[in-house]
Amino acid sequence: MTVCLRRVSSLPNGFDMLRADAEADGHRQMTRLASELALTPQLFHPVLAAYIDNSLAGIGAITDEPQPMSEPAWRMRRLYVHRQFRRRGVGRAIASELLKEAASKVRIVTVHAGTANAASFWEALGFRQAACKAWSHETIISPALTANWQERHPEGLPCSMGGASSQQAARFDDAAILSAAKSSAARVGADGA
Repeated sequence: MTVCLRRVSSLPNGFDMLRADAEADGHRQMTRLASELALTPQLFHPVLAAYIDNSLAGIGAITDEPQPMSEPAWRMRRLYVHRQFRRRGVGRAIASELLKEAASKVRIVTVHAGTANAASFWEALGFRQAACKAWSHETIISPALTANWQERHPEGLPCSMGGASSQQAARFDDAAILSAAKSSAARVGADGA
């Protein structure tokens, strides 16, 4: 199984099904994402759509951290994976690619994990709990983490998306995603983040 990622600047095909699944699962972030993309698209650095077999499996984005900090930081936002595509590396692929994007711009990335399952997901990717802050978790992106990820997933890997050649795409397989996530978590932990 291959997860294909594409940068999007508007709602991708299949978004209504993803939003309906999120709402049925008790989450409203897809409705917020739709509104934010329509009203303030410049808010987002990249927005990534993930596909499996040409079906929209998930989406995620990253923005500037809206809370004041001592240095610039970015915040993971609006990450959601359709329930039928969970536990297949979709969320890891999206988050890892967003971290790779952030690595050349900022050192700190934050996220607000709204549930215990979300907190476990972010912690598995190397994020640490952040007490008394406007976000629940944060990570410091180390150059070693970024170099390791870029070696495993060079920019522009081929991904057959049926005519999507004009958009940047990347391809990820399950074993590489899991290996990179575990390696990243270990390195971030060793760096004392």
